[in-house]
Amino acid sequence: MKLSLAQSIVITALQLAAHDNKSIAVAVVDDHGELIAFNKMDGCAFHAVVLAQNKAYTAARENQPTSSLAQWAKATGKDMGYWTDPRFTGIAGGVPIELDGDMIGAIGISGLSEEQDEALAMKAI
Repeated sequence: MKLSLAQSIVITALQLAAHDNKSIAVAVVDDHGELIAFNKMDGCAFHAVVLAQNKAYTAARENQPTSSLAQWAKATGKDMGYWTDPRFTGIAGGVPIELDGDMIGAIGISGLSEEQDEALAMKAI
């Protein structure tokens, strides 16, 4: 994923959150989960910084929304330790980014409810 695209997605997420008077942290990673662009709005919770990055990382590594991992873990009785990667999370808000049918990276948003984080991530894409 190009830096310019990652920055554009971050800016879009920030604008959408600001429009609703919300504060978020947003991270965009490449297809391996490596951080490309990140921003934290004023007033955003401190834990949201780590969560946004881990949500993006997880979505990229697994090529699926983080909420899907949580659903799978719940359905199978496994916990998130199953993946043996301490950065993996099942907290909703991480979503893969596709371009022309290929996964090119992922976005992670934190600072709102899980459902709102995921919805905003999808809107920003």
